[in-house]
Amino acid sequence: MTNPNLEQNRAAKHVVVDEIKEKLSRSKSVVLVNARGLTVEQDTILRKSLRKVGGIDYKVYKNSMVARAVEGTEFEGIQEYLAGPTTVAFSYEDATAAAGAINKHLKSMPILEFKASAMDGNVYDAAKTKLIAEIPSRDVLLGRLLGSLKSPMSSFARVINAIAEEKGGGAAPAAE
Repeated sequence: MTNPNLEQNRAAKHVVVDEIKEKLSRSKSVVLVNARGLTVEQDTILRKSLRKVGGIDYKVYKNSMVARAVEGTEFEGIQEYLAGPTTVAFSYEDATAAAGAINKHLKSMPILEFKASAMDGNVYDAAKTKLIAEIPSRDVLLGRLLGSLKSPMSSFARVINAIAEEKGGGAAPAAE
């Protein structure tokens, strides 16, 4: 005879593992954080800021559930960091978004610490995750790239304009 409570417990665990797998399938990166000791107020502030960034899920899961869910995925390497209290941040749009958003709170919440992260099949320890967290977002990097491309063109246009004014006092009239 099978224990109905045991069967319910297995079914509940299966649901959680499936939930994590679904999030992993959409994730560009995963960040593991030790948030033990945060006050309710600090945790609320952190969660609100992650929601503002968008494209991030931040949730506490049992390590055993995360370990089962990452088996056979590009995030499998994080299993070695699944010890002690772990909170998982899934980043769906920008691979560095979750780490960057959490990083902004490390000074005001010294108890909060990175454990590891994974993206593009690579796993990073806490120190490397901190470095990744300091990389500007994709939008900021694209803006900088466009600005650097625009600057030489603007300078070139000013030089050509100055030469045209010096030679003939402006642009030549169009021929009819």
